Amino acid sequence: MAAIGLVVGLLMADSGGGKPAGDKPQASTEPAGEKASPPPDPAEEQAKKLDALLADSNNSRSAVVRSVENIRTCKALDKAATDLRTAAEQRTGLVRRLDELKTDKIPDSGRLNAALKSAWKASASADNHYAAWADQVAGKKGCHKGKARHTRHTVLGNRASGTATTAKKQAAELWNPTARKYGLTERQFGQL
Repeated sequence: MAAIGLVVGLLMADSGGGKPAGDKPQASTEPAGEKASPPPDPAEEQAKKLDALLADSNNSRSAVVRSVENIRTCKALDKAATDLRTAAEQRTGLVRRLDELKTDKIPDSGRLNAALKSAWKASASADNHYAAWADQVAGKKGCHKGKARHTRHTVLGNRASGTATTAKKQAAELWNPTARKYGLTERQFGQL
């Protein structure tokens, strides 16, 4: 008798008759063949926005390099001073725009932001010093045999430029692993 009860119990379990109604698998509400996409990675969204900002950071580099070279050789001094002041404003704008971005989910965001701000502020300072140098060179006895005389602004511009380069190297090291992870643009320090 006990053996018959066991067999009947097993048969009922196989047919689903012995399971309570609440244990049945729930029907999927998703269309067949589709899986729910994972929620967006907040770090990736923030990194994309920062990448767009970094793309703008190199806009004035060629004008700055050309302007400093023109000052050294006493050429187009008014244009050099104007271009350098424009570049300084652009870099100051980058700092403001970075402050407006939310970057807290990006790895090492605190250090990355600090390095970028330091780089851009130092670059703006260098640009302004070089612009003042251009003004001085345009003045009386500013050039000697086609070469600009060095002034205090030359020294301060060079110092600020060195500070900017150091900060840009650090920023590139902090940015590039995130860029690789999300398929964004890796940058050399000279591109920041």
